[in-house]
Amino acid sequence: MKLHELTYTEGSRRDRKRLGRGHGSGTGKTAGKGHKGQLARSGGGKAPGFEGGQTPLYIRLPKRGFTNINRKEYTIVNLDTLNLFEDGSEVTLEILLDAGLVKKGLSGLKVLGQGTLEKKLVVKATKFSKSAQEAIEKAGGKAEVL
Repeated sequence: MKLHELTYTEGSRRDRKRLGRGHGSGTGKTAGKGHKGQLARSGGGKAPGFEGGQTPLYIRLPKRGFTNINRKEYTIVNLDTLNLFEDGSEVTLEILLDAGLVKKGLSGLKVLGQGTLEKKLVVKATKFSKSAQEAIEKAGGKAEVL
């Protein structure tokens, strides 16, 4: 068998439907669209979500709440994650990003108080929870708000 002798299996491929090529083709004249009407027209058909003139669902449903365009989302890190750093080192968002402990910078860093901190660290962040700030200072470190 050679490459030029390869053929498709019988019946595995079907010829495309050739529309509007005479009445002998079975799809001549109206090209399978029937007589007149919306669906026979060029670009004809119904828009997505159209319900036959009835008020569409997306209009019938009540609208609630709003989206605050000025909302700030912070990168979050817990105290137990900070135990990976050496005693006396400085922890910032950039250092956490380089270490691969957080994925994105977002609007800044917020330190939360989950877990316990056993090392004396200088943590620089945009925000601290009360429990996190107390735990850092209790461990002998310093919590600096940027």
